[in-house]
Amino acid sequence: MPLTVLVDYDSGNLHSAEKAFQRMAQEVGGGTVRVTSDPDLVARADRIVLPGDGAFPSCRRALSNMGGLFEAISDGVAQGKPFFGICVGMQMLATRGLEYEPTPGFDWIGGEVARITPADPAMKVPHMGWNDLVIDQAHPVLDGIQTGDHAYFVHSYQFRVADPAHLLAHVDYAGPVTAIVGRDTIIGTQFHPEKSQATGLRIIANFLRWNP
Repeated sequence: MPLTVLVDYDSGNLHSAEKAFQRMAQEVGGGTVRVTSDPDLVARADRIVLPGDGAFPSCRRALSNMGGLFEAISDGVAQGKPFFGICVGMQMLATRGLEYEPTPGFDWIGGEVARITPADPAMKVPHMGWNDLVIDQAHPVLDGIQTGDHAYFVHSYQFRVADPAHLLAHVDYAGPVTAIVGRDTIIGTQFHPEKSQATGLRIIANFLRWNP
């Protein structure tokens, strides 16, 4: 039976994400979902999910300090296991983050994470609330997701990808703001799918069925 792990590195409450992934795993026959900080369990997993709340530097340090956890994730990605980064878990895919201080990311998708700068100064940062997705690239995890479907965002920094081919979707917030990135067996969403109702649950279900 396939195993999907949600990596716990003390970067936020994973209860709602766990429940959403478990619910969709039951609906699509997606196997077992576990929350874990155990590198050995991550190494045995078939799919890896890396959530994250908070600031890029603190999340990156926390993950690096968890005794072999990042190495287990990295090895899994190198083996071609499907990987899903959520919020800061998506941002850390970048080459570097610029929140508070320059911080190296995983450099799995080229680019940097910089503060959102809306063209309209009346638009507040953080970008918070529901926003309509604009789909830029087709992808199996976005099957059934269309431009105009909405997701829930809470963030002040965005992933500016170096290669437009890696930008799967964006939203308009007085200028484009990255919503979904991906390449090879890696995908990431800036929004939390477990908080994005039907759109987010569809993306989770698609990820659990994805066999790249």
